Amino acid sequence: MVEKIKSAKSLTFANYHGLTAGQIAQLRAKVKDAGGEFLVEKNTLIKLVLRTSKLEVPKEQLTGPTAAILSYEDEITPIKQIAQSNKEVGSPTFKFGFLGKDWLDPTDLENLAKIPGRDQLNANLVGALASPIYGIVSTLQANIRNLVYVLDQVAQKNKGLVS
Repeated sequence: MVEKIKSAKSLTFANYHGLTAGQIAQLRAKVKDAGGEFLVEKNTLIKLVLRTSKLEVPKEQLTGPTAAILSYEDEITPIKQIAQSNKEVGSPTFKFGFLGKDWLDPTDLENLAKIPGRDQLNANLVGALASPIYGIVSTLQANIRNLVYVLDQVAQKNKGLVS
């Protein structure tokens, strides 16, 4: 488990009390699809692993049923899955977490879950980068349209003089 924590980009701990075995299995599958891992471990083992990994946790944080959510690919998507499950079922609830070595309280984790996914952020970036280019192209096209309009008017005027 120490090696898993070292390779994780983010680490979240949640109270899964109230979830059925089927709901836990569904949540495990969703977290796995999001590039993470959902582990149910004893608090004693979690304390030992965190101490070995040099991550400090107040003792009162690790009480009751605790699940560890490790994010290996995208730091936020597995956290979003936990928050979504909380909205739908009312559980699990965030206890604390780490983003790298930075401590996160439940409010921080909930705020992270509100951040759009990586794909949405990439789409927003592409849109923001493309917008000025689209404006330039539109402006250049407008000048060409105006030139064609003026030339057409001149041709119409000259056509009337020739007749």
